[in-house]
Amino acid sequence: MSTTKVVVIGGGQAGLAAGYYLRRAGLDFVILDAQATPGGAWPHGWDSLRLFSPAQFSSLPGWPMPPYPSEWYPPAGHVVDYLTAYEKRYELPIRRSEPVSAVSRTEGGLQVATDSGTWSAEAVVSATGTWWRPFLPLVPGSFAGRQLHTVDYRNPDEFAGQRVVVVGGGNSGAQIAADLTTAAEVTWVTRRPPRYLPDEVDGHALFDAATRRRRVLDRGEADTGGVAALGDIVALPPVRRARDAGLLTAKPMFARFDEDGPVWSDDTRLPADTVIWCTGFRPALSHLAPLRLRGADGRIATHGTRVVDEPRLHLLGYGDWTGPASATLIGVGMTARAAVADITSHLDTGR
Repeated sequence: MSTTKVVVIGGGQAGLAAGYYLRRAGLDFVILDAQATPGGAWPHGWDSLRLFSPAQFSSLPGWPMPPYPSEWYPPAGHVVDYLTAYEKRYELPIRRSEPVSAVSRTEGGLQVATDSGTWSAEAVVSATGTWWRPFLPLVPGSFAGRQLHTVDYRNPDEFAGQRVVVVGGGNSGAQIAADLTTAAEVTWVTRRPPRYLPDEVDGHALFDAATRRRRVLDRGEADTGGVAALGDIVALPPVRRARDAGLLTAKPMFARFDEDGPVWSDDTRLPADTVIWCTGFRPALSHLAPLRLRGADGRIATHGTRVVDEPRLHLLGYGDWTGPASATLIGVGMTARAAVADITSHLDTGR
């Protein structure tokens, strides 16, 4: 068994931000990453994936992301290069290809089991994100065609000439639907009419909105709605072009499938070759199951990033419930700093 003060589970952007502040705090720690290469989920996105914000508003703590020379919104490859250089710059102790299978309690702390051994730690930061747990809704009926999720999509080439239904009214749904209009016959389906943010709004403005909401809630004031009050879709240039060309006219959600494709409640039918579900993700937290932390609502209760029923454990980067905009590059630094400050206090006082 290996021993360290803090184990960080996940080597993506949240894990790196935690590592930055753990290094500054002078704590002994290790980052365990299931992936064989740097970049977290970013290397696994579709080919045309772009940031919602310019590089200067997409940085982890300590070191700004370098500008991307030819585009305002950098591609995923630029993010991977930045994260790769970031972990080297701060000499973060990352162990690759070491997925964590379970976290459990011991008399003196927490035990972290991996495929290659076990770690003993006084505190654990879970930063595994959501990409590895795609959500697929249950729809009645049986469809004979192909069904994919956002995680399976790469580019429009393999769908050339096909009839493709894209389901989802968020950013991934809009971006993938727009991408496919160059090669396929696309039908975009959303549960409610698409809500585009104003064209001038990007990820920086979203982070500001999320931060303002958190401050309002912390003061006990009425919920402003945060990012959700602004809209659901950032109008990146490819999305804007498809929208303005009339190629992104959404249909309401269908009721069921038959063998040929979706069927609406009025019995309207749409033959399709492929359905792509851009229906989001759930936090990847199966490694925490031995701790039995989920409440009746299926959620793990947290105070900030600290787990209420296991204060030696912090959840980082899973969305607003673990910090405003904490699932974004620009937002995760603030909550990582707070998490490490809490861990340091906990270790100093022996609580």
